[in-house]
Amino acid sequence: MPNQRINSAAIVQRIFENKVFFAELKSQVPEQDLAFVNMLVLTSLRHWQGLNAVLKIFLHKKIPHKHRFAQYLMLLAIAELLFMETPPYAVIDETVKNIKYSTDKFLGGLANAVLRKVIGQKDSLLSTIRNTSPLPPDFVKILNGYDKQDTSLISSVVCSVPPLDITAKDNPQDWQNKLNADLLPNGTLRLAEAKQIHLLPEYTQGRWWVQDVAASLPVLAMGNVNGLEVIDLCAAPGGKTAQLAARGAKVTALDISAKRLEKLKQNMQRLGFNNITTYAVDALQYLEQAPQQFDAVLLDAPCSATGTFRRHPEVLHIKNQQDVAAQVNLQKQMLNLCSRILKVGGTLLYSVCSICKNEGEYQIADFLKYNTNFKIVPITNAEISAYGTWNDDLLLPDGTIRTMPYYLNNKNGMDCFFICKMQRII
Repeated sequence: MPNQRINSAAIVQRIFENKVFFAELKSQVPEQDLAFVNMLVLTSLRHWQGLNAVLKIFLHKKIPHKHRFAQYLMLLAIAELLFMETPPYAVIDETVKNIKYSTDKFLGGLANAVLRKVIGQKDSLLSTIRNTSPLPPDFVKILNGYDKQDTSLISSVVCSVPPLDITAKDNPQDWQNKLNADLLPNGTLRLAEAKQIHLLPEYTQGRWWVQDVAASLPVLAMGNVNGLEVIDLCAAPGGKTAQLAARGAKVTALDISAKRLEKLKQNMQRLGFNNITTYAVDALQYLEQAPQQFDAVLLDAPCSATGTFRRHPEVLHIKNQQDVAAQVNLQKQMLNLCSRILKVGGTLLYSVCSICKNEGEYQIADFLKYNTNFKIVPITNAEISAYGTWNDDLLLPDGTIRTMPYYLNNKNGMDCFFICKMQRII
């Protein structure tokens, strides 16, 4: 008897046990159930550490591993009781039935007792969750280079729900009123609430696209690309590709996934961009063959994606030091090959949506140590602040950018990116 809660628990189980992203699993959810499942899964993942702390209060011994699905169902039920507005009787009734159906009758009785206690102790249990760090131990380990204050600030935004950010093809001031949006210093339009995108004004006319404010900064940092031959090495889903095209570049867009590249092409068609050539190919293979040289290279490198935990809280639970190390190695290979396709004097823009300094600051320091034909070109405030002033200092002393998830905190934050602009000098 699959239902919304069983589907949600099955998705969370696969996320944890198969280390997959939620987005990869949404296709298995019926369309009419997607809004509820999305809310329940994301709410649970954001509060996962605290939910486990709550469950431990009521469990005198561990649930047998063979019945672990019952534990997933109970944790999601606790999340629903504490953070969602579903009538408690509906949560308890269906959760107990689901556990009896899918695991064990005795555990159904246990769930009934536990969930009733949760209702009666709601205020104190919410306090327990607030006093429990939302950062799993493995995630804390990858935050090397950050001090206790940084870690505390990172922790403080884990449970916040991110807003909807939009990049307009041109004239963002005109769209501020049309979309009832907040205009950020870089020109990003921020909507206070996430809405159905296709219902917003002029979506089908291709006048704008969805893109987190931090993700829009790498292309802005490249400066004037009008008329330049620019290669976007890991292009999908295409937000930065669209920015390059909108700014007049002649874009070659690569991605290893033909499926993701097809989606990019559909997006570019909606946006009306025809100055883009696409190739479904492994970027390493392309770099090694070096069929031509470009004026500029955008390497938005494959990474741990740990800087996107506001939108994808599963990364908190499925990424560890080994995952980061694997990405660091791949990034190193790609960086070392970039001079093959970049003209002397050309720009190499490196960016990652990772919070890990091993993939950002430390990666670039290592690259420059062994690639003396490159130098950092400091990014300027003017390049990323055409529409106002940032309250947070996005620029590091060497002219690179490190955005943090607690920046723009009075406006619900931003993704965590590292961005470095370099020039090939010989």
